[in-house]
Amino acid sequence: MVIQRIGFACKYMHPDQTQKKKVLEEIQRPLNTRSTTVQWLNRQTTEVAEQRLWDIMVHNIQSYYNLIEYVGGLPHELRMVRLGSDVLPVYTQRDWAYYWQQADVIAYAETHFAKVGELARTLDVRLSMHPGQFTVLASDNADIVDRSIEEFEYHTDVIRYMGYGKNWQDFKCNVHISGRQGPAGIISAIQRLSPEARNCITIENDENKWGIADSLELVDHCALVLDIHHHWCREGEYIQPTDDRFKRVIDSWRGVRPAIHYSYSRTERLPEGYAHDTMPHFPTLLEAGYKKGKLRAHSDWYPNKLVNDYALSFLEYSDIMCESKFKNLASIDLYKYYKGRDNELSKQNVRSQQSTAEPVFG
Repeated sequence: MVIQRIGFACKYMHPDQTQKKKVLEEIQRPLNTRSTTVQWLNRQTTEVAEQRLWDIMVHNIQSYYNLIEYVGGLPHELRMVRLGSDVLPVYTQRDWAYYWQQADVIAYAETHFAKVGELARTLDVRLSMHPGQFTVLASDNADIVDRSIEEFEYHTDVIRYMGYGKNWQDFKCNVHISGRQGPAGIISAIQRLSPEARNCITIENDENKWGIADSLELVDHCALVLDIHHHWCREGEYIQPTDDRFKRVIDSWRGVRPAIHYSYSRTERLPEGYAHDTMPHFPTLLEAGYKKGKLRAHSDWYPNKLVNDYALSFLEYSDIMCESKFKNLASIDLYKYYKGRDNELSKQNVRSQQSTAEPVFG
């Protein structure tokens, strides 16, 4: 049986967000990563800085474990989460990269990340990561490409520590095409990646220069992720799951169940009524003076039932990663809408069958 999953990205949020900020921080901290900055580390003695990095590593690996344990306790359809990228801070920074190559640090990371991966596999939680916007594999600047590959390989080290990267798309690590070299630049960069990185990399269409037509040039090189909001912003189109272009996206996964990304424009940046009961029409919004940049921004929730129905139509073919500000709360809310909608449809079908059924006995 294929499990149709709805996931969320990076951060746990407690259901009662009306509590005081400090109370929420205490509740949420065990499930969320911490970080630091190069600037702070550089102001400290080596001993203090290294102790801070050790403490953060210990906390962050445990937070991964706690987050996966939480997700593993949700209904099976919600067992999907994107892990935060800052689990090992300053990993690729020139002055601090040495720290993560020390034998005791590697030994701790290997041992405890392995437990995280084992838990995820035991609870059947689908995992992913998403290097940040400065990972530009298709840049026309060779130094930026080098640094981007280092950043991607950092994510791959974490993935490898958790016991993934051994097989094609046993773990999804996603980046946008980005960069002036486009698909050709991505192909060149992929050839420089480690085998584990090549197994995990996925490429996503963006909302600016590189759309799905550009992504499809990569079908023979990596798995593709369709971001339906990016596509709407760039093309002004609600691409359908039966579209031949999406069929090629599915094929790029080589038998592994794909994942798409779903976000929605911030409701305060849409005309009244669009938030709930109208499918936003991108060209009309632009003609009315709404700015593309503002329409790209992600909403807190998924308030529009019609757009939700559209996004959920992909579940037959693909899992859905929710990219919304309210994280797990929004993905759970979408899941509840999905289950409630299907239950209502089921009831309607039963009532319809009952009303049209011919009597068995005369």
